[in-house]
Formats: sequence, structure tokens, C-alpha cells
Amino acid sequence: MKIGLFSDTHNHLDPKVFKHFDDCDEIWHAGDIGTAAIIHQLEEFKPLRAVYGNIDGKDVRAICPEDLWFTVEGLSIWITHIGGYPPKYNPRTKRILKERIPDIMICGHSHILKIMRDPAKNNMLHINPGAAGIHGFHRTKTLVKFDLKAQEISNMQVIELGSRTSG
Repeated sequence: MKIGLFSDTHNHLDPKVFKHFDDCDEIWHAGDIGTAAIIHQLEEFKPLRAVYGNIDGKDVRAICPEDLWFTVEGLSIWITHIGGYPPKYNPRTKRILKERIPDIMICGHSHILKIMRDPAKNNMLHINPGAAGIHGFHRTKTLVKFDLKAQEISNMQVIELGSRTSG
């Protein structure tokens, strides 16, 4: 299964997303979507799994949960918007990870692209795809693509969409 992952669009959906995610089986969005219209555009394109972020209003929160837990290709996945990163998790994330450790933890919020393992949490893979929108302090809009098959993660790619200031 090929996954297209991004976050922090803040109501700006770069048309290049559709080109880069055309070969994906699913799209995952780690919050700060912007509006329900963005969700509907993505759902018309590909199957979507998404969580709401701190900037998302009632329209997005009515559609998306704060946390998504699911299993794909034998791997447990947790998507949430605000999580921190290994080992600097926020208090809420620390509480959750005491009870349940996924194989892959995905979050957004920081606008900082990070892909790293947490050896203290069963070597859990942490992915923050950075930010794909034009609002924030990041310089480059980023997406992440990867494959999941039979409990394996492969073909991890970081895709740069260009400068944040080039709408």
C-alpha cells in the first residue's frame, strides 16, 4: 500500500499534491487542514484518513477526530496533530504512549519535517511530514510518501513542493 502523508495545509491545497499523490492508495493528513472543503477535495481524489488540528474549526472537527488509531499491513498507526517528537513528547502524548505504543506515530503541528525512530518506545517510527501550506515559519512545503507491505515500511520519500511563499 502506497501512502501519501502531509500536514498543516492551513486551507491551502497546493495543486502539486494531486500529481505527487496520484499513485497513492490512501492519503493521510495530520491536521491543521483549514476547512471541510479541503477534506472533500481530498476525499474525491483518494481515500483519506485525517485528524483535526488546533487551527481547525467546527466544520473540520465534525468530520475528523483528534486521534486516529488503525492497522495497515499489520502495522499499528497513530495519527494525531500535536505530539512532539522522540524523546520530547508533550504531556498528553506521554500519557498515551504509556498505555499504547504504535508501530508508527504520525503528527504535524511543528511545521518541522522529522522522520526518526524512538528506541525507548519499541523502536516506534515517528513521522512529522512538515507543512504543506503557505502559513507558518517553514521555508519549504513538504510531503512524505512511503510504502507499507507485510509489516514493513519502505521507499520513504520526502517531496519538496517549493517555497512556502510561492502559493
